Amino acid sequence: MPNDIRPSLGLRPVINVSGTMTSLGASIVVPEAIEAMASILPHFVEINDLQRKASSVIARLTGGEAGFVTASCSAGISLAVAGAITGDNLLAIEKLPDAVPEKNEVLVQMGHVVSYGAPVDQAIRLAGGKVVLVGQATSTHRFHMEKAITDKTAAAVYVVSHHVVDYGLLNLKEFVEIAHARGVPVIVDAASEYDLGIFLEQGADIALYSGHKFLGGPTSGIVAGRKELVRHAFLQNMGIGRGMKVGKESIFGVMAALEAWERRDHAGIRERETGYLNLWKRTLDGRPGITALIEPDPTNNPLDRLRLIVDPEQAHITAWDLADALARGNPPIIVRDHEVEHRYFYLDPCNLHPGQEVVVANRLAEELDKARASNEIIATPIENRSRHRFDGLLRWPD
Repeated sequence: MPNDIRPSLGLRPVINVSGTMTSLGASIVVPEAIEAMASILPHFVEINDLQRKASSVIARLTGGEAGFVTASCSAGISLAVAGAITGDNLLAIEKLPDAVPEKNEVLVQMGHVVSYGAPVDQAIRLAGGKVVLVGQATSTHRFHMEKAITDKTAAAVYVVSHHVVDYGLLNLKEFVEIAHARGVPVIVDAASEYDLGIFLEQGADIALYSGHKFLGGPTSGIVAGRKELVRHAFLQNMGIGRGMKVGKESIFGVMAALEAWERRDHAGIRERETGYLNLWKRTLDGRPGITALIEPDPTNNPLDRLRLIVDPEQAHITAWDLADALARGNPPIIVRDHEVEHRYFYLDPCNLHPGQEVVVANRLAEELDKARASNEIIATPIENRSRHRFDGLLRWPD
């Protein structure tokens, strides 16, 4: 592991077993991207020409006709939606989001309106889009979407994420079929997805990716797809996209990360991560009140995670108290706790430096041994987590 600068900054040296989470810095940036960013930083470039170079790399990796780099995948949603609304009307681009063309409705399945740190629908509204919710939270049928399309429909957004409802909704192929039958372009938010080509292959007109999650590039977003729609999204840099701009280092860093992705030993990485999971499972198997299951990724990314299920009566601790104890400890271990009220959390192996998997195993054993030695069950009310979830943010800066 490289020299750790965090202690000198007064930052906690956290170990991330939560996954590619923005709140933790997303991912470990690959050496190729670091080298590329350092090499271009001392020099001036014409940004639009550099974006054209990035477009060629993005098109090759995604199968799209064109692409560009923006500030984040969330920015990509806003820019792609804005492009679908304004086309290449430069005056309309300047007037967003207050004065928008009449054709500004954007369809989203209700079960896809999730938060990735901010609400998906807000990214649409920032672009002047009027969100039209399709179906119910756990049920969307063809007629829901077919009847929602009007002459005011500018686009339809499809979200691929572990946060969305994963049953009872329209799959992407059906979503695309219905939208395209009425001439409506489909924008796919695939921020945390591993496969860079599948969504355009399945008919999406625009696919949006994070440049800094699985790719291991700098903080950024990638817009890829049909040339005309990509161009209309790129033109938003003259409007709402100005505040979402990226520098030369991010554009070139993403290009390097994409090219490194082509050369990456994906099978070798999977094998290494499987070893981490097996170590953690061996550490947990046989412990009272603990069930450890290795499970595939819910959106079919080629990785597994370990689900740690806790019976507090036997383990003497709740799942959320165990997650919090790991986060408070030395070193802090941050787990994937989005569903912790269901008495489980996940350990994600994809963002570890060599040797950290052993630290995680030791900390798990330490906290579980400590809990079992207590005379009482460690069980704070789950509502305390909700009550205090944003305390640190609301106090910022101290």
